[in-house]
Amino acid sequence: MALTRLNKIIADAGIASRRAADQLILDGRVTVDDQIVIELGGKYDPQINKIAVDGEKLNIKKSNSYIAFHKPAGVISTMSDPEGRANLGDYFKERGDRLFHVGRLDRESEGLILLTNDGELAHRATHPSYGLEKRYLVEIEGEYLKSTTDQLLQGVRLEDGLARALKVLLIRSTSKNHHWIEITIHEGRYHIIRRLIEALGMKVLRLVRIDFGPINLGDMKEGRHRALNEVELANLFTLLKLNK
Repeated sequence: MALTRLNKIIADAGIASRRAADQLILDGRVTVDDQIVIELGGKYDPQINKIAVDGEKLNIKKSNSYIAFHKPAGVISTMSDPEGRANLGDYFKERGDRLFHVGRLDRESEGLILLTNDGELAHRATHPSYGLEKRYLVEIEGEYLKSTTDQLLQGVRLEDGLARALKVLLIRSTSKNHHWIEITIHEGRYHIIRRLIEALGMKVLRLVRIDFGPINLGDMKEGRHRALNEVELANLFTLLKLNK
């Protein structure tokens, strides 16, 4: 009999990512065979054990959704917000499935963000060990020199450690103090690109994520979304070592 970790069962049911599922368990919101489970790491058979979150039995058999969304600036990367701020969930109210976002973009950043009900994919896509590359188009105010590119590639010391870009390309300069660059990173620390740029004495005016791993934003308009196609999914599963 094959047993599966409880957080993975919850994630596979589309309730939350594995990390968020761990918090649900710790909060006492998960029951197995009508008994509250608050210890992490337990393994069960979802076909035999009755597993519920907030009293609702998990629906193990489900179809997965994989969505690319162009997040506008001013929208926060959550599926709801108690303060009533614009959030990702506002754009998916009519859907019957329960989606959660893969990673985040800060409120003032825009561009590509993925949403899914596949907890294992969400877990792997945001885990540092899989190193998915993210590419951004950045509008910068300040003097940008050749040495700036070198510094970004070699690494900049921030308050939480060294951070560096994988690739940097100067797209165009409209004046001595106004530039557009493309920057590629694989880590997801808080405001990492903004902090990198500001540490070098410049200011980020606009930040747009245009690639998330093999998925490209393309010409999709702000606030619009689309399902990932078969080629995109195959490439993403390969990078994340997922068997689908």
